[in-house]
Amino acid sequence: MAQTKPKAAQFYGVSGNGTAGQVLISDGNGGMSWGANTEEFTVSWATPTGQGLTYTQPSPQSSVGIAGSTFPTTTFTATKSGEEIIGTATIAGLPTGITATQSLSGSGVDNILTVTLAGAFPGADSLNTALTISGLTVVMPLSVDYLVVAGGASGGAGYYAGGGGAGGYRTSYGDATVSALLLYPATNYTVTIGAGAAAQSSQTTVGNSGNNSVFTTITSAGGGGGGSRNEGGSTGPRAGLAGGSGGGTAYGHAGGAGNTPSVTPSQGNSGGQAITGNTYGSGGGGATAVGGGTNTNSNGGAGAANSITGSSVTYAGGGGGGGYEPNYATGTGGAGGGGNGGDFGSGAAATAGTANTGGGGGGGGGPSGSANNGAAGGSGVVILRYPNTFTISGLSGTTITSGSDKITTFTNVGTGTIQFN
Repeated sequence: MAQTKPKAAQFYGVSGNGTAGQVLISDGNGGMSWGANTEEFTVSWATPTGQGLTYTQPSPQSSVGIAGSTFPTTTFTATKSGEEIIGTATIAGLPTGITATQSLSGSGVDNILTVTLAGAFPGADSLNTALTISGLTVVMPLSVDYLVVAGGASGGAGYYAGGGGAGGYRTSYGDATVSALLLYPATNYTVTIGAGAAAQSSQTTVGNSGNNSVFTTITSAGGGGGGSRNEGGSTGPRAGLAGGSGGGTAYGHAGGAGNTPSVTPSQGNSGGQAITGNTYGSGGGGATAVGGGTNTNSNGGAGAANSITGSSVTYAGGGGGGGYEPNYATGTGGAGGGGNGGDFGSGAAATAGTANTGGGGGGGGGPSGSANNGAAGGSGVVILRYPNTFTISGLSGTTITSGSDKITTFTNVGTGTIQFN
């Protein structure tokens, strides 16, 4: 007759009969003796469920071991296509003695939750064990296109000064090389509208740089101030400053560098280089062009056209360079809000960059009068385009609807937070 697997009695030895941890073992013929507990139990797993996630079956799917012995490391994963898993899971249904640890790998959509099971074998079989997952946040992000333009710089003051550089220009809209941002509902995101630089009235002084604009992880740098012919009464010229776009300059100096700090694609261009001996300032850089630097062209660099609002608007033009003598051209502002340079010969004052374009201000043209001053830069702007099923709360902006999108424009200088709800 075939023998069956011996089964241990479900009680332990006591003093004088057996030692702790031993059990009575049947020999199958009516005899009993004290011995080690060698009964094996099986733990097997069903595929976990919960929260609409996609799970792998725990591996190994089935394990056998003696009660209290080490349970083999067992793992499973959970994902949600096109969504992000956030938080810490609550796991129901674990057999006694088996515990779970967990980790999230990757960030953003399609990240992976990995659960590791370990511990000790239970004192009973646990077959086709069903685990239920809860407590996680599973979020589908929304796609947000952006246009972020920083504040423009002011032009330099005094003799044939350089125009102010335009504020940095960064966008995902209409540029196939740049992806829209994937953001999440009910999450705070920072919005900053950079101020345009204040006018520079101190004679023969470099212009002021503009202020950064920000949307969450995207920062556009303020434009670089325009240079001037003299510095503190000396005869040496003062170079334009670096920035989102660089400031123009005077008398042989190179313009300030654009795309500073460096980002890809470039947020702006350098100011023009003025020719030594010529009495005009070069133009500040713009989003798509270097500032002019010749006696027939000291214009600000051109800005960039963008249709994120539904109609084409040009932003981030550089300020024109100032002129001292009538036989040299006074620079005009670059398309996109750049201001014109001052003209000492005619007494015309430099003009400011246009508000909410990031345009650079025009450079001063002469040592005195209204033509001396470097004009102020234009303030920046942040524009967001996102699905019309969401509404922005927080910082005040102007919102329109275009088809399946909403477009919100923020123009007030300062910093705040927004949420998509």
